[in-house]
Amino acid sequence: MQFYSLGTPVGRRRGLLALSPVVVFLVSYVVVSLILDDFYKMPVSVALLLASMWAVVIYRGRPLAERVETFSKAAGHSSILYMIWIFVLAGAFASLAKSIGSVEATVNLALSVFPAGFILPTLFFAACFISLSIGTSVGTVVALAPFAVEIGGHGGGNVAFYVAVILGGAFFGDNLSFISDTTIAATRSQGCSMADKFKANSWIVVPAAVVTLILYIMLGIDIPQLSVGGSANPWLMIPYLLVIITAVCGLNVTLVLTIGLVSALILGVCNGFGLVEMAGFIGQGIDSMGQLIIVTLMAAGMLGIIKAAGGIQYLLHVFTRRIHGRRGAQAVISLLVALVNLCTANNTVAIITVGSISRSIADHYGVDPRKSASLLDTASCIVQALIPYGAQTLLATSLAGISPGALFPYLYYPWILTLSLILSIVFLYPRRLNLQ
Repeated sequence: MQFYSLGTPVGRRRGLLALSPVVVFLVSYVVVSLILDDFYKMPVSVALLLASMWAVVIYRGRPLAERVETFSKAAGHSSILYMIWIFVLAGAFASLAKSIGSVEATVNLALSVFPAGFILPTLFFAACFISLSIGTSVGTVVALAPFAVEIGGHGGGNVAFYVAVILGGAFFGDNLSFISDTTIAATRSQGCSMADKFKANSWIVVPAAVVTLILYIMLGIDIPQLSVGGSANPWLMIPYLLVIITAVCGLNVTLVLTIGLVSALILGVCNGFGLVEMAGFIGQGIDSMGQLIIVTLMAAGMLGIIKAAGGIQYLLHVFTRRIHGRRGAQAVISLLVALVNLCTANNTVAIITVGSISRSIADHYGVDPRKSASLLDTASCIVQALIPYGAQTLLATSLAGISPGALFPYLYYPWILTLSLILSIVFLYPRRLNLQ
């Protein structure tokens, strides 16, 4: 029984060929890195270059100029350019704040207040709270990643581990927050209220967050007391605290970073730094975002060709062909948005893409709209947290100066959330959503 329209079906050969650039990237970066047991050997930019070139090659039947134009339009989309503005401002602020001592002063305060064993759970809780308040994982990464990097660097700590803690917590709020764009997209596409979706989604997300928090408490027991650096001017904490406070207040992330940058400049002057000297710090921060910007543009262009070539349409046809029962319907909804997210590297776009089809599946198989909205949001956030070419991961690792793949072994929350999502499908909970 056909109960939704997918348009003209895409042939198997054409569909698989359209999706092959993702395979090229995953093999050339993830698989090669795993074989070498080192995520620093293969640069993500080189892997994306290979995948992007392959995408242009397989987009056949059109002149080369048209293929390049399709790639360029996707790379130059307004949402991508907006993200690049965030990267530039984040790099500028992070470099300036670190150079004038703002990050060190803030970290010194944290290390003097919290015992070493509570640093991990405190960082995770702070990321969950801020992301829930502001509704954006990118804003949370901007606010807390430099803090995590500095703490991780004290006493030769594992920086990737601390950054992964922040990244996991950032997606807690991205998934649940009332003002998150993923929540808005999921609830609108499934026809339920945000409050109802929040209650249903909490049954999946909160247990995973609690288990992760307990895990970090247990892991924190073995962390030695971190050393506090020399005495730092407490006033230098103001730019960093302003970024956190304004982010929690819900200001646009570009405005948050601008406020932080201006306040850092003012405090820098007050503490004897010259304007030209600070301009050099800002320039270094912007330059450090260069690879991130290139990777973002190449990933967006490659994924744009995958969509234009019919790769996403093929996925939708394949996974909606055979569905059996309510559990099968929920599993397909989750897999659809996860795979589309893998091909778009944007959880909001993935939800919008499969939203109407998911609603048709949910209606046909008796899946409550609150549950289908929760599945869409949760599955997309899981994939966005795990892919090494997601904007949040790229930004966090660029601020930390580490490889995007270095976070993978430490992303405990997304994997625990995956288990929680699977259990919610297998056992059909919340039960009250499965009584009709």
